[in-house]
Amino acid sequence: MNLYDKIQPLLILIAVGIGLLLGQLPRVGDYTEFTIFPFLFLMLYGIFLAIPFKGLTQAYQHKTFFITSVVINFIWTPLLAWGLGALFLADHPAIWLGFILLLVTPCTDWYLIFTSIAKGNLLLSTSILPINLILQISLLPVYLLIFSGSTASVQVVILIESIVGVLILPFLFAAATRFCLKKHPQLLTHKVVPFFSSMQPVFLCLVIIALFASQGSLLGDHLNVLWLMLIPLLLFFAINFFVGQSLSRFAQFSYETKVSLTMTIIARNSPIALAIILTAFPEQPLIALALIIGPLVELPILALLSFLLLKRKPTKVGH
Repeated sequence: MNLYDKIQPLLILIAVGIGLLLGQLPRVGDYTEFTIFPFLFLMLYGIFLAIPFKGLTQAYQHKTFFITSVVINFIWTPLLAWGLGALFLADHPAIWLGFILLLVTPCTDWYLIFTSIAKGNLLLSTSILPINLILQISLLPVYLLIFSGSTASVQVVILIESIVGVLILPFLFAAATRFCLKKHPQLLTHKVVPFFSSMQPVFLCLVIIALFASQGSLLGDHLNVLWLMLIPLLLFFAINFFVGQSLSRFAQFSYETKVSLTMTIIARNSPIALAIILTAFPEQPLIALALIIGPLVELPILALLSFLLLKRKPTKVGH
């Protein structure tokens, strides 16, 4: 592991702390909110730039990975989320609903970053992205009906805008860069890709600072919600990590595939879930707050898991 791999969890915790402190300053949150997208765009652009797009279709041939990932994300995880909420949040129905909706939406951006950090299989991780996205958008109305008794409408335009801005644009820019530098492969592989790879930790920390600065004042006023959600969230991450590791051993996944499965079933999609909640339940801020709190716990956990997985990486990759 390089120096960043070793101190990565500490850097992310420091970024979270800086963001929360900045969020307590007047008007800071209003400005930092506009910096989240540019930093996230640059970070994902660099990741997509390093992926050989020609190999993406081959990743779909790994049927065991896809079946395992889909079953865990869309059958096992909703049941686990409901059960943990029933144990710890039954007296707080709004937080319970926010907790469930946070956990039933697999991540469509962060997990690529931490898969890359932990040296996982980015082709597999990227190829599962559209499946996760389509299934979660299709199933969210069902989850709302089951867990809230409401068929609250979701503004599809907001979902499309967030998907295009955060995912499709950096993907297209990366593809355009590869096309433009097709006649200069040395420039791409020895200059452009290494630069964005080295800047990935910087962009990640800047995104985290901006994210928590934009919500710092709201979190500061409702710290009790953080403590209510802390134990069930930690249990979710621990249980799904154990499930992922166990099934990976049973399926004889390689280290890279194991990392991809782990990040896919642990990282959650709070931005899309938050957009849905703000439109479906505009008068219940505690539901939205539960989704805002999610990354506060999730990001340090993902950093820690990346560190632990790297430490357990075998020197020779098996089957």
